[in-house]
Amino acid sequence: MFSRWKLAPNTVTQRFAALRFFYIQVLKRGWSAAETPYPKKVLHLPHVLSQEEVTRLIEAAEMPFHRILLMTLYATGARRAEVAHLKVSDIDSQRMVVHIRGGKGRKDRDVMLSPALLDALRVYWRGLRRKPTDWLFPGNRWHTASHPVTTKVLWTACQKAAERAGLEHKHIHPHTLRHCFATHLLEAGADLRTIQMLLGHRHLSATASPLDTLTLTAPGEQRRSA
Repeated sequence: MFSRWKLAPNTVTQRFAALRFFYIQVLKRGWSAAETPYPKKVLHLPHVLSQEEVTRLIEAAEMPFHRILLMTLYATGARRAEVAHLKVSDIDSQRMVVHIRGGKGRKDRDVMLSPALLDALRVYWRGLRRKPTDWLFPGNRWHTASHPVTTKVLWTACQKAAERAGLEHKHIHPHTLRHCFATHLLEAGADLRTIQMLLGHRHLSATASPLDTLTLTAPGEQRRSA
């Protein structure tokens, strides 16, 4: 697989896992792990934008709807599916929190609602032709559907904004803004436990691993490498 098809180690691992499932579950035959050793998993550092680059990205959004999607991704640190499935009732302006319901692992959590995001959401709301009663970001081009926007729309919003901002070489996708959210909080002095809760990670190691090799700025210190 490596020499003939030039596949990456992680892709080879996925192919082996599929073959193992086929042999054991479908063919009911044995599978020798010794004869098919898995390659070592390759871990890539996440791309993290500076706060200035995040601003450039959001301001370069192709349309106002894309802009509010990018702002919500960054300001909440939510996954793209979580943002796509936000409901109107999830925006709690009294407590200044956003309710993330049914996230990864079917777990609910609350994240902070920044004043800047709240103002942007109100501008977005006033511009809607028909006010939704359920989904915050309804589907179709007029945003009047009875179903939420698809996650592909959030992906497209990132790609087009990156091109317009001259950041396409950064390989930006919705999860990039989640990494930026966590990293910028850490640089501002937030502790890992707080970031873990905001991201909805079950284990602290899941939060620390993408951050422990990033360049950090601690309050009152010069920029250093963790």
